[in-house]
Amino acid sequence: MNLIKSKQRVADHGEVFTPPWLVEAMLDLVGGETERIDSRFLEPACGSGNFLVAVLRRKLAAVQVKYGQSDFEKRHYALLALMCLYGIELLADNIAECRANLLEIFADYLDLDEADDLCRAAAYVLSQNLIHGDALKMQTHAGAPITFAEWGYLGRGRFQRRDFRLDTLALSSTFRAEGSLFAHLGKHELFTPVKTYPPLTVRELAALAQEVTP
Repeated sequence: MNLIKSKQRVADHGEVFTPPWLVEAMLDLVGGETERIDSRFLEPACGSGNFLVAVLRRKLAAVQVKYGQSDFEKRHYALLALMCLYGIELLADNIAECRANLLEIFADYLDLDEADDLCRAAAYVLSQNLIHGDALKMQTHAGAPITFAEWGYLGRGRFQRRDFRLDTLALSSTFRAEGSLFAHLGKHELFTPVKTYPPLTVRELAALAQEVTP
């Protein structure tokens, strides 16, 4: 595997990709979380998705063990596994590759073609979860605050979405620090969504994919 795309990109952006063996070794340190379907992972400089790809493979293996006997449950919990992966990337070509790599793994696992509602729903989720932007500034490439969708599976094929701003989530860890003026606040007072959506089905998520501008 080539760990750099060009010397110029290394000079301009410090871009160096993590080799697969090191990715796996690092994920082994939190192995239990990587194998939990609904655990959330954020890679703030995700590149083309080396870490997120490895986490998705582990999560899908867990889906297979737990729900492999039910096609309905397997499909929906596989989507939940994908929904729990997040990334931010400064370079446009990298974020496009990252989305494509994760979608390919997801589609291969469930043997989907591009026209399948579940594949289109997954593409929409990736468009919301993998952000072209600057993690340090907490802004998208267009200068807007980065907002992430929190997805939950309600059962019976329905998903819940709530949106949270990244800068608010980052500040909350400071607020909760011992001795902080805000340490007494409950989690519900710190984690306030900027928007909550009605429950969505796979078909409804797939329809939203048509509205997304790359």
